[in-house]
Amino acid sequence: MSRGGAVAGFFARLKGLLPGGRRKPEFPEDGEGAPAPVERSLDVPTEEDVLGIHHLGKSYKGRRVIEDVSLYLRRGEVVGLLGPNGAGKTTLFYMITGLIRPDVGLIELDGHDVTMLPMYRRARLGIGYLPQEPSIFRGLSVEDNIRAVLEIAQPDPAKREEELEALLDEFDIKRLRKVNSVALSGGERRRCEIARALAGHPSFMLLDEPFAGIDPIAVADIQGLVRHLKHRGIGVLITDHSVRETLGMTDRAYIVHAGRILTEGPPEAIVADPNVRRFYLGDDFRM
Repeated sequence: MSRGGAVAGFFARLKGLLPGGRRKPEFPEDGEGAPAPVERSLDVPTEEDVLGIHHLGKSYKGRRVIEDVSLYLRRGEVVGLLGPNGAGKTTLFYMITGLIRPDVGLIELDGHDVTMLPMYRRARLGIGYLPQEPSIFRGLSVEDNIRAVLEIAQPDPAKREEELEALLDEFDIKRLRKVNSVALSGGERRRCEIARALAGHPSFMLLDEPFAGIDPIAVADIQGLVRHLKHRGIGVLITDHSVRETLGMTDRAYIVHAGRILTEGPPEAIVADPNVRRFYLGDDFRM
């Protein structure tokens, strides 16, 4: 079997699994179990180049954890999704990625309903996702990690190799191309994961705890990578517990509290908001 075939086979075996071997939830595609219909939020743009979230709601065992949440993300901007533990931000983020199905609400990409689409179908439409856990393919080298996605996204072998070389250059990992992914540092792994995600040509990237497992010296590197995605015209939604680092690279942020959006705005407005300080940041927080 050729190397390309082996890589494709490896990728196929991983299809349907999350990092750590957890199987992705199945989304019915015949409308069964679909969220209750809602009107579009007037606060969310509906034109192209927008990932729009309208009136999402979710309950567990009769307890409402997300209540009437609307937000949006444009291409070429970086937006934070922040809040205290237990506020519901992780549930909200996972509904946007496709890991959790909402009970009510609407998720639109470029004005098209993707609410009931599973994560892999959202990825094909341009919604990339980088989980908190290492998602690197541990049995493959750096270049074969990226090639695995290119095998699916780019049918032309010559163009596939051109894109591979371009991504290795763009993320300064050409020197690591033959290195087994298990030998990478935290920052190198993130570079490889982001390069691999871009092999799927996303319009939007959803980053779950990008600073998790990263040494302090690599924080600026991750911030630089996120800004690079922005300059590429990709919309980036970030949820992270590292508030200062996240606000330091976002154009604006949403603060989730008690299952609702407490406030939204640019970092300086978020930090100055008295309710955000009361419920989340505390009086002593400084950027």
